[in-house]
Amino acid sequence: MPEKDGSRGLALSNNGIRRTRKDNHRFQGLSLLVLLALTYYTFQGFGSVFTHNEEELSAQAVASLARCRSVVAKPGPPPDFHKRTQSDRFAAGTKPVLLKNAKIWTGNKNGTEVIDADILLDKGLIKGIGHVRSQTLAAYQDIEVVDVKGAWVTPGIVDLHSHLGDASSPATSGASGDDNSIKGPIQPWLRSLDGLNTHDDAYQLSISGGVTTALVLPGSANAIGGQAFTIKLRSTAERSPTAMLLEPPFTINNSFPEVAGSTPWRQMKHACGENPSRVYDQTRMDTIWQFREAYNKARELRVKQDQFCAKALNGDRELLESTPFPEDLQWEALADVVRGRVKVQVHCYETVDLDDIVRLTNEFQFPIAAFHHAHEAYLVPDVLKSAYGHPPAVAMFATNARYKREAYRGSEFAPRILAQNGLKVVMKSDHPVLDSRYLVYEAQQAYLYGLPENLAIAAVTSTPASIMGMDHRVGYVKEGWDADLVIWDSHPLALGATPKQVYIDGIPQLKDPHTVEKPRVFQETPRVPNFDQEATDAVKYEGLPPLEPKKAKSSVVVFTNVGSVYTRSNGVIETSFRSVDSDLGIVVVENGKVSCSGSTGSCPSISSLGHAEVIDLKGGSISPGLTTFGAPIGLEEIAQEDSTNDGVVFDAFEDKIPSIVGGDKALIRAVDGLQFGGRDTLLAYRGGVTSAIVAPVHYGFTAGLATSFSTGALSRFSEGSVLQEVTAVHVSVRHQGATPSVSSQIGALRRLLLEPEHHASESEAGKWFGDVGKGKVTLVVDTDSADIIATLVLLKKEVEAKFHSRVKLTIAGGLEAYLLAKELAAADVGVVQISSRPFPTTWEKRRILPGLPLSKKSSVLELLAHNVTVGIGIAESWSARSTRFDIGWIALDAGGDLTMSDALALSSTNLEKLLGREVKDYGMDDLVVTEGGDLLDFGSKVVAIVSPRRELVDLL
Repeated sequence: MPEKDGSRGLALSNNGIRRTRKDNHRFQGLSLLVLLALTYYTFQGFGSVFTHNEEELSAQAVASLARCRSVVAKPGPPPDFHKRTQSDRFAAGTKPVLLKNAKIWTGNKNGTEVIDADILLDKGLIKGIGHVRSQTLAAYQDIEVVDVKGAWVTPGIVDLHSHLGDASSPATSGASGDDNSIKGPIQPWLRSLDGLNTHDDAYQLSISGGVTTALVLPGSANAIGGQAFTIKLRSTAERSPTAMLLEPPFTINNSFPEVAGSTPWRQMKHACGENPSRVYDQTRMDTIWQFREAYNKARELRVKQDQFCAKALNGDRELLESTPFPEDLQWEALADVVRGRVKVQVHCYETVDLDDIVRLTNEFQFPIAAFHHAHEAYLVPDVLKSAYGHPPAVAMFATNARYKREAYRGSEFAPRILAQNGLKVVMKSDHPVLDSRYLVYEAQQAYLYGLPENLAIAAVTSTPASIMGMDHRVGYVKEGWDADLVIWDSHPLALGATPKQVYIDGIPQLKDPHTVEKPRVFQETPRVPNFDQEATDAVKYEGLPPLEPKKAKSSVVVFTNVGSVYTRSNGVIETSFRSVDSDLGIVVVENGKVSCSGSTGSCPSISSLGHAEVIDLKGGSISPGLTTFGAPIGLEEIAQEDSTNDGVVFDAFEDKIPSIVGGDKALIRAVDGLQFGGRDTLLAYRGGVTSAIVAPVHYGFTAGLATSFSTGALSRFSEGSVLQEVTAVHVSVRHQGATPSVSSQIGALRRLLLEPEHHASESEAGKWFGDVGKGKVTLVVDTDSADIIATLVLLKKEVEAKFHSRVKLTIAGGLEAYLLAKELAAADVGVVQISSRPFPTTWEKRRILPGLPLSKKSSVLELLAHNVTVGIGIAESWSARSTRFDIGWIALDAGGDLTMSDALALSSTNLEKLLGREVKDYGMDDLVVTEGGDLLDFGSKVVAIVSPRRELVDLL
């Protein structure tokens, strides 16, 4: 372990010289400390030090005095804050509400307190918790009483990292991206408030997920991106961005009270590493110098102001009348940072970046509130603990990682590891990177992988409230706190937990919410697997633990205490075995093939099987492997690192395709660019996704020929690595970039389908599009707009009429497809919805069917209800591993109307059919083995893959 420099609290390296950091600045630092100490003690009596009659002072002098008094005001709420009887955000006419019979997670006692009680809401505040007396209720003439019947109630969800409103949805070429500036790397004077769009479609969606408060940050293109602002998400009568603000600082309009004992916290966004380097074509060295230069200016401004105020508050009238307060509008916010009155939120990923910023905090002596993203923070907790003032919190994703080099070592075990090291953990959305409607899902996944229950719920409620300096009013269910509450349909950490009602400032936000009844078990704390060894390995291998499976030692593997078995036959998933009355079963696998399955007595005794390897599934299950589609998994290792990817195919609309690949008659094959053994691919395999279908990466109309491969294969030469070289023809019809009009794209597709002879039958395009027209090959069109989908259905009929065929057409994306469910079913057009939980990212996706609690059905369930063949896909490779939870969530929302077989089909048989995967022998497909529950159970763990094709069992 490194030694400690006691005077600074900073780690030293083995050579004893790491971060001694200020020997050459020591005299300057001590001088500044002496000056600040003198200034501090002078300022303590500012209310009585100035002896002149202030009524005789000029306006300039009075303003200067107000500024001086403001700079020594302590950040945070005034001492009498909790004596308030009405919220500053109370909306006149709001009825008082009594929530009866609630199971309340209060946030108290480090998140461990859960009580059964009633909650009284009035004047925008929580007025009482417990058994509310009848005489108290009698004082209310018009109170709404809501019996929640034992439902879980938590504080409103608090998002510490959001771009709601500043990166608004749907994205357009107008003002939807107001969160970044490219005017320079250092811009502390910018304010996210000035770009806050009140018409963002995501506000109501996020509220429906329980989000009540969000810190809206500037983006991360700049080293110092500007000031952030905390908002409540509910709409107001004023309808303005300003009306959404929660405790805005006085600096919002430069109004400084003449007497200010306290001042609201301010927020500021910093970013380091790749983002500012990329935007401004510079290195990390450049960025850190820019930080130091800016902070030096801020420190100089603070010294000038403190020197001025020390004299002014000590009665120097001549100074007040002759010299204005030393202000610099561009740097005043950063001067407040070095005063410790700003919550600094820092976008940083890698160890080098975390270390750089920690040194910066100690050089200029300011604390930071949290490191955000911070994918390597769990590897270096002691670095964070050496930050100035106090260790920062870490605001992170649960499983979103590996999308760029900085995130490559990200681990799902980071939250638990950081918490074990005494650091505060926050789960955040970075909305719209992740839809903040599902922020609680981030907490659920953190809990799944080992973050304790109390800290997981706190990670989206009380902890972010504390880190943003708002825990005196939000993040807890406490008397006197804001009436921001969520009533859940299940335990908030249970998969698919959905709000039944959301209150902001005591006002219900969901009009006629839709709910489904869930089994009683979902009201209990969810069971989760043991991942202790995996968490240990994450640190041992510095974020890159081995993921390759290990082959079972014996050719005979016996799985005992099996709860259920599902198999595929003729494209349908069937239940082969299900235990009855706790009579668990057995499955015997010999050379990768199931030789016996059923009740314990129906198979040979274990002793008769020789040196069989026996694995206790503890009520687990065996089911068909899942398939993933939508992301370029298998064609990329790190999405934003070109050298790790296959690359983007030429597009005939945008480029002249080289003749060496066939010109515009070419169709590129994804199989030629496959990469095996990637981390996302192997994590998918370990999550029960045993195969993938992937099309060439494309940004325009032209895609190419997709392929199907095994996610568990480590090489192209591995047995069964490629399951089908070509599965389908893929094109895209969208409004995107410089791509020509939609009508032009449809025109091109019409010609390709109706006149394949113009592309020469021997060419790739002619051959494959000709086979599409004859109904021999599937055509997959990537699009979301219902209008485009309708045109494609009509084009399908046109082609079928000419060739007297049945064209196999699949819509991929399809977020608006539910609007045409009846017509799609009649035309036999299937849909692969990407993603399973829709979000209106762009204009052509704006008409989503959101699902519970905003609509009775989700778009997937609506399509299924009309007998449309449906599969689900993913948008990014890192999420493939969680496919089983995506399916489980859909099944839960169906309220029992979706069988286990139908649910599994969404990412297996249905998906493969829609994408042209031809399975000749279903008995050769991989099976997934889970311990502690079935594949869709949040508490189960994938422990093995049975591979008949490779004649082995992989142990995970």
